[in-house]
Amino acid sequence: MSPAERTGCVVPALLLVPFLLACAPGCTARYTANWTSLDARPLPQWYDDAKIGIFVHWGVFSVPGIGQFSEWFWCWWKIHHRADQVRFMRENYPPGFEYADFATQFHAEFFNPDDWADIFKASGAKYVVFTSKHHEGFTNWPSPDSWNWNSMAVGPHRDLVGELVKAVRKKSMYMGLYHSLYEWFHPLYVADKASGYKTQDFVARKALPELYNLVNSYKPDLIWSDGDWEAPDTYWNSTEFLAWLYNDSPVKDVVVTNDRWGKGCYCKHGGYYNCADRYTPGKLPDHKWEKCQSIDKRSWGYRRNMKLSEIMDLPSIIKDMVYVVAMGGNYLLNIGPMSDGMIAPVFEERLRGMGAWLGINGEAIYASKTWRVQTENSTVNVWYTTKNNTVYAIILGWPPKQYLQLTVPKMTGATQVTLLDYPDMPLKWASLTPSAGLVITMPYMPVSPADAWCLKLEGVV
Repeated sequence: MSPAERTGCVVPALLLVPFLLACAPGCTARYTANWTSLDARPLPQWYDDAKIGIFVHWGVFSVPGIGQFSEWFWCWWKIHHRADQVRFMRENYPPGFEYADFATQFHAEFFNPDDWADIFKASGAKYVVFTSKHHEGFTNWPSPDSWNWNSMAVGPHRDLVGELVKAVRKKSMYMGLYHSLYEWFHPLYVADKASGYKTQDFVARKALPELYNLVNSYKPDLIWSDGDWEAPDTYWNSTEFLAWLYNDSPVKDVVVTNDRWGKGCYCKHGGYYNCADRYTPGKLPDHKWEKCQSIDKRSWGYRRNMKLSEIMDLPSIIKDMVYVVAMGGNYLLNIGPMSDGMIAPVFEERLRGMGAWLGINGEAIYASKTWRVQTENSTVNVWYTTKNNTVYAIILGWPPKQYLQLTVPKMTGATQVTLLDYPDMPLKWASLTPSAGLVITMPYMPVSPADAWCLKLEGVV
C-alpha cells in the first residue's frame, strides 16, 4: 500500500483504436492493448456478489514492525531518514546491520495457512488478497527473478503464497494477490528511474516476468496492483500485460483487476477502482469500486507498538462496511500478521465479530445492489441495500423509544417488515404519510456487539 498521491494517466493516442476485434457469433471477444478496449471488459460477477474481502500485508517489514505505515520501514529509514526509524535502529541494532538482515529473522515459524483460512472464512469474507511482494521487493513465493530475496531462499524457506492459496481455496473462497510494480532499491528500477523511464530494463527483467509467473503458477482470481505511481503505464507495459491476462491467461474468464497500472491511472482505468487508499466517496460512484481499510488505523503491516486506541472497534468496522456496500462498493479489510506467522488476537476477534454479524445480516450484504436512496437519518442512521425486489434498511444504533421512522420507502398492500434477528416475527408498522414513509414498532432489542441491525422490507418501492 502507498500513502503517495497519483496524477494524470498516460494514454498514447495511437492506442485509441476500437476496443474489441470483430468476432463471429459464439466466439470469445479479444481485447486489444489499449485502455479503450480493456476498460470495456465486463467485471466478472463473482466480485460484485462477494462484497467482503480480507487484505493481508506480510513480509520482511513485519520483523521490525514499528511506526506508522510499518510496511514502509525501509523507505522511512534509508530514503527519508525519519528520526523515529533512525533512532530505533541505532538503539536496538549493531552498526552495519542492514535491512536485508531482517529477512533472516522472518521465520514464520507459527504460520499455519489452514488456521488463517479458518479465521478468514469465519469473518464472512468471500475473498482474500495476500501480499505476494511489497515495495521492499521480497517475494513471498520462490520467484526465479528474485534471487536470494524470496521466502524460499531466506527466512521462512517456504512458499508462503502457494500454501495460503491452497488453504483459502479449500474453504471455497476466492484468492487474490497483491503485487507491487516498483521496488525502492532494485538497481534496475533505480537506473530506469534515473533515465526518466526511457529504459525499461526493470520491467522486462523483473516486474513483468514475476507477474506472468504469479498468474501461471497460482492462477489468482484477483490481481491487486500497486507501486505504479512514479511512472506512466507505458513504462510498465500495463496494457500489454492486461490484454494477455484477459485474452490468453489461465484465469482470463474470472480474473478481476484494480486500477493501479501507471501514474494517474487510478479512478480512470483498469477493472474496479481503488482510487486512493481508504477511498470514501461522498456520492454514489458510477463505476464499481472498493475501499481498502486497515483494522490498525495507523498501518497496513503489523506494528509491535500499536495501541488498543489505534484499533478499529467492531461497531466502526460494521458502520464502515455498511456504508461501502450501500454505496455500491466492496470492502477489503486489512490485517498485518506478526513475523512469526501469528494473527494478533485483537485482529482475530474483530474478524470473527464481523463474521457473526454477517451470519445474521449477510442477506442484506452479499449480492446486494444499491437502492434508489442510499441513506437517511430520521430516527437513527439508516443505510439501504436491495436484492430480489426486497429492500434492506440497516440501522446503526437502536431507536431510543422502540419506534423507528423511515421516510423514504413507499408502502404497498403487500408490505411486510421483519428484523433479520427474528425472521419469523413480522413487525407492526403504520404509514407515516399517504405517499411514503412508515413508523415501525421495534421488538425487544437483540444483543449486537456491532451496534447494528437490519430490517427486511418486502413489498415496498
